[in-house]
Amino acid sequence: MKKYIVKAISVGVLLMIIFAPAAANARVDVIVNVPLPPLVIPAPPGLVVIPGTGVYYPPDVDVDIFFYHGYWYRPYNGYWYRSRGYNGPWATIEVGRVPRPVIGIHPGFRGGPMYERVPHGRVMKNWRRWERDRYWERRGPERRGPEGRGHEGKGHER
Repeated sequence: MKKYIVKAISVGVLLMIIFAPAAANARVDVIVNVPLPPLVIPAPPGLVVIPGTGVYYPPDVDVDIFFYHGYWYRPYNGYWYRSRGYNGPWATIEVGRVPRPVIGIHPGFRGGPMYERVPHGRVMKNWRRWERDRYWERRGPERRGPEGRGHEGKGHER
């Protein structure tokens, strides 16, 4: 009987040694879908670039949504959502996949220095070139954007 108990304990210890690391790494994920409130913007919004980021936002929309490199991003309730259009459809995106310039936007960005508002279509047409040419860095927020007002001369995008 004693040998049987010793063998049973030995087998139990051996099984614990083998399976304990796997059990220690076991994890339970609970995903609670928090519905994203609908957002309807009746017309393509004018956009303003946030200085030093290349990220655009519509100042007339009271919800934080951001345009960056062809996508719209929307934070809500600790989650991030991404869309190809400003009105959605929105899909959840892992926080690690949100671009650094977007996720790093300071909460007080609306009160900081501001460039001129640019029509939606003009941003969609030119953002790649403006990014490549560092358009906004050369001008600084004290100057006007590509609308043409406040520029020193020719060369701005239309």
